[in-house]
Amino acid sequence: MATRTLRIIMNGVTGRMGHRQHLLRSILAIRRDGGIALPDGGRLQVEPVLVGRSRDKLADLARAHEVAEFTTDLDAALADERALVYFDAQVTSERTKAILAAIAAGKHVYTEKPVAESVAEGWELVQAARTAGLVNGVVHDKLFLPGLLKLQRLLEAGFFGRVLSVRGEFGYWVFEGDLEPAQRPSWNYRAEDGGGIVLDMFCHWNYVLENLFGPVRAVTAKAVTHIPERWDEQGNRYQATADDAAYAILELDGGIVAQINSSWAVRVDREELVRFQVDGTGGSAVAGLFGCKIQPRVSTPVAVWNPDVPTDQDFPAHWQEVPDHRELANGFRAQWERFLADVDAGRPHPYDLLAGVRGLQLVEAALRSSTEGRRVELEWAQ
Repeated sequence: MATRTLRIIMNGVTGRMGHRQHLLRSILAIRRDGGIALPDGGRLQVEPVLVGRSRDKLADLARAHEVAEFTTDLDAALADERALVYFDAQVTSERTKAILAAIAAGKHVYTEKPVAESVAEGWELVQAARTAGLVNGVVHDKLFLPGLLKLQRLLEAGFFGRVLSVRGEFGYWVFEGDLEPAQRPSWNYRAEDGGGIVLDMFCHWNYVLENLFGPVRAVTAKAVTHIPERWDEQGNRYQATADDAAYAILELDGGIVAQINSSWAVRVDREELVRFQVDGTGGSAVAGLFGCKIQPRVSTPVAVWNPDVPTDQDFPAHWQEVPDHRELANGFRAQWERFLADVDAGRPHPYDLLAGVRGLQLVEAALRSSTEGRRVELEWAQ
């Protein structure tokens, strides 16, 4: 069968995530491997068009990776009728207007999250895409991680029995910028520029919980700014106006309780930067980005609390690793391939802009809970 080529306008690829995960490890990797194999026996090849603010950075990227086209003029790129897909990895504050322009130009849309800075803006995107009849998708990369895919396999097999609780720990120490350069851009710590760990991470937590365990029905959260002063990329001191840590209790369907701590002001004492523990009547599991280990009910050791005597039990030894049944592609690439196949087939993508709006609903509910000091119930957009 013939190979079809899909031109993709990629906006924001000079940034960390847009460059490494979306351009290098996804689109260019797909191109290098000859495209995506389709059910009809054909292949779908990709051709990126790079868009950004710095012509010099774009030129360097294009030269390094043999990309033929780049531009700092988004309107000109959107006017290209040969390009059917628009991708956005810009800073959050620039995303809504660019996606609306792409939809108006008739482009299918794939975007990083958060999809907007508010539920109202996100809902505007949903309505525009629905009216235009365009395929749209939001990055749900964590669902494609090996560790969470193993966790999903356990859930589908009924390993846990009745799921009781989920405990999530995410974060690491982001340097303030004076002693060591910060690992994240300074806008992440300015609320006026779309920063904040709640806006950044609760969109992730919503789709993880929603797809693995069930929708969130209520949230109690505390968002804080632990580090009030930081230093930007030019070495200038600035006030951090956005939250850098958040602690949440989330109530899910079926009586499941999730507790998730998110922090850019925590030092890591675990195997991976994110870890989820799931406890059920039939067993427990601990999953990270790649690994997943389990402890069935029949293998659960007898733990006895005795603060007067040091314990001689090796609790980690009672867990066993879930094996890798197959080699898995990079999670970002795996979802790119699924989205592009949906565009080619003209069918809806399951992780769409409406899913992105639900993530924003959790963000706003969590921030309201923190501000007002109370439990907030959610009613999901349809």
